[in-house]
Amino acid sequence: METEEGVIQDSLVIERLDAAEASQDHISAEIESIHAAYRTSVDDGGAEETQPRLDFSPYRSSLLRHPTKNLHHTDPETIELWSPAFGHQDVHPLESNLTIQHNGEPLGERIIVRGRVLDGDGRPVRNQLIEVWQANSAGRYIHKRDQHPAPIDPNFTGVGRAITGDDGSYEFLTIKPGPYPWKNHFNAWRPAHIHFSLFGTDFTQRMITQMYFPGDPLFALDPIYQSITDPLARDRLVAAYDHSITSHEWATGYNWDIVLSGSNRTWMEEEDAE
Repeated sequence: METEEGVIQDSLVIERLDAAEASQDHISAEIESIHAAYRTSVDDGGAEETQPRLDFSPYRSSLLRHPTKNLHHTDPETIELWSPAFGHQDVHPLESNLTIQHNGEPLGERIIVRGRVLDGDGRPVRNQLIEVWQANSAGRYIHKRDQHPAPIDPNFTGVGRAITGDDGSYEFLTIKPGPYPWKNHFNAWRPAHIHFSLFGTDFTQRMITQMYFPGDPLFALDPIYQSITDPLARDRLVAAYDHSITSHEWATGYNWDIVLSGSNRTWMEEEDAE
């Protein structure tokens, strides 16, 4: 049994370690400590947390990834003069197929991701712009900042977009992404995931989240996933394998609904999260 003095000493050691030096064991211990305190709080009648904490110490850069000053209303038209342009034409149906953007076929497992965008009352959110981006099957992004020594697939860029239908539905055909290392701590790896960006009527109405795959062994080790202290809220980020979506001799299928509001709301992250 560890003494209180030992716990204090371990905490001081953790504080002295920088992000690159902290071991996975140290990070996992921090996560478990925070989750245990949350469970105690809920058992004592405290509120459930369905969204990630702004400051989650195991996710080292979370301290720098949220506003520290009061928010101010912004004119959407002014913002759009300086915001990125996501295309100069309407969204084409083929943009949701990430496997046909080059001259050859990308490497990896083909997957179909299908779901609906819903409001807190279960009503469909139609005409919603969804953009996705992801690593390739080796866990590599097409981005100059990604120096992970994994191969770049010349036939896979990893970006796509779609518009939700009248029933709030969307669908993407893509390649299952691989896990990849990141700089949060020593030997840190992110679970396989796909980034989703959802727009309202303006660029200022943007929400970002991540979709994960069932049974990933990295879930328990990932500070970003674990920054959501409530396990049911975490589970809502994980897609379900759906054999009715799976295409014969072509692609496996996953279903994942995105809920924009209410108690079952899908977790949304800061725009520059990993």
